[in-house]
Amino acid sequence: MLEVEVIGGSTLPEEALCRLVAIALASAGIEEGHLAVEFVDSERIAELNTAHRGVEGPTDVLSFPVDADMELPGPPALRELGDVVICPAHTEDISEAVVHGTLHLVGMDHETDSGEMLALQAEIVSWIK
Repeated sequence: MLEVEVIGGSTLPEEALCRLVAIALASAGIEEGHLAVEFVDSERIAELNTAHRGVEGPTDVLSFPVDADMELPGPPALRELGDVVICPAHTEDISEAVVHGTLHLVGMDHETDSGEMLALQAEIVSWIK
């Protein structure tokens, strides 16, 4: 079972957002777990960017993976995957940001790979549009 918690307002319908998350996770072989996708304003994303990356100012999307397998209380037990935080004011394409953040949760990194993450991101987004 996959549980996606959406916090804050998004222009993307929740069903489409959950589908994007599921496809991105499935690309890494993950079909079960819990994650949150939160939509925040420019001020909040700038605070998080400074606190966690040491980069001043706002950005489009940040990911906060949980590194160890954990179970949430109560049945069914779900692995906690982490959080994706998106700032719509700094995001050109919400679908892209959702996929981008989710791929980071599963360990992909466009800054260290040879273009695989961004290619996969583009492919996944094209399936939805």
